[in-house]
Parts: sequence; structure tokens; C-alpha cells
Amino acid sequence: MTIKKLVESVKEEVEALKGHQTKDKRFQSEYTYPDEQTARQAFERATEKLFAVNVWSNLTGLTATFLVHDQAGNPKTSPPLAVGDYLRIDLPGPLPQNWVRVVQINQGEEAAEFTVEPSEKPLDNTSGHYVEHFFTAEATSTFRVERQGTRLVASEIGRNERVNNDETSAGQRTVVNTLIAAGGWAVFQETQWKKLTDYLVDGKPLAP
Repeated sequence: MTIKKLVESVKEEVEALKGHQTKDKRFQSEYTYPDEQTARQAFERATEKLFAVNVWSNLTGLTATFLVHDQAGNPKTSPPLAVGDYLRIDLPGPLPQNWVRVVQINQGEEAAEFTVEPSEKPLDNTSGHYVEHFFTAEATSTFRVERQGTRLVASEIGRNERVNNDETSAGQRTVVNTLIAAGGWAVFQETQWKKLTDYLVDGKPLAP
């Protein structure tokens, strides 16, 4: 990303904060395979990698940490991912943890996806039921892989992204949420999700 694009991106985030508006974003990677059989095999591997969320933390250059927890708040060390599970996302640096909850899973012969939304910590009675994320609860992120003939497509689709900086929903996180969303996340998000979508379509086995 050039300096000019970086400045423009941050300016857009600041304006979004001032207007309290929501934003939709999409990051996507694709790869075309020589024939449908190869593409089907790549799709099967992509589906396995999609739902193995804990492994995302091991990707080179992907600096956030992803940890799946069950509905009781216990870490899950292996699939399957289930509706109601929580994902803890730790951004680099001395920043608070961010939590999302899996609200939908779809899996078919040519497409697979799951959707998460910002949430409170699982079974946390001390946070005042505040959303422990820098986006409000209305935001969603959908992670998807799909095969279109010989083409494999992976996407991260963010909808209704609004900064969680109201004390009624953010509690003590109003300032830090604003700093995350208006500052580094605007740039980090593009690198983060593009690295993930590239990994999902590369046709290689699950990362170690």
C-alpha cells in the first residue's frame, strides 16, 4: 500500500467515526486450476483450512492470534467449528482481547462459509455484558470458500462495521476501540484478510 492510499484509508475511517456510519468491506483471493477434478480437491482442502481457525495463527505474516472456544468458554483444540462457538482474536501489541461468536455455518458441495458477530466474553459475569470488540454487535464477518468450475474463490466479507465507542455497549473500551478502528486496523485489516484468503485458495494442505 502506498503512502497516499494509507492516508486516504485513515481519512475514510476518521470520517466514518464522525458520522457514526456503518461500512461494508470485502477481501478476496482466487485461483484457477487446470481442470475441475483438481479444483474439487483444492476446494476440499480449502474447506478444511477454513474451519481450522486455530491454525490461522500459524500463517507467516499473519500476526493476530485466533483461538476457538466452546459455549462454556473452554478452548477447543480441534474441529468441528459449531454455531455458538466463540473466537478470541488477539491483535498485536498491548491491546485488549476481541471476541466474536459463530452465528451461522453453511457447507455444501461447492461452497462453505461461517459468519461471526462481535460479542461479550463467553460466560463472563464481570464485564457488564459489554461487547468485547472494537465493532458493535450489528457487524458481521463471513469467511467463505467456493468453487466456480475450475476457479476457487475465498472471501472475507465484513458488513455493518461500526466502531464500538458508545459507553452503553463498549464500557471502558470506548477510547481504545476508537484508536484501533481509526488507526492501525484500517491498514492491518487488508494485510490480515488478504493473507488468509490467499492461504485458503493455494491448494496446499492444512498449515502445520
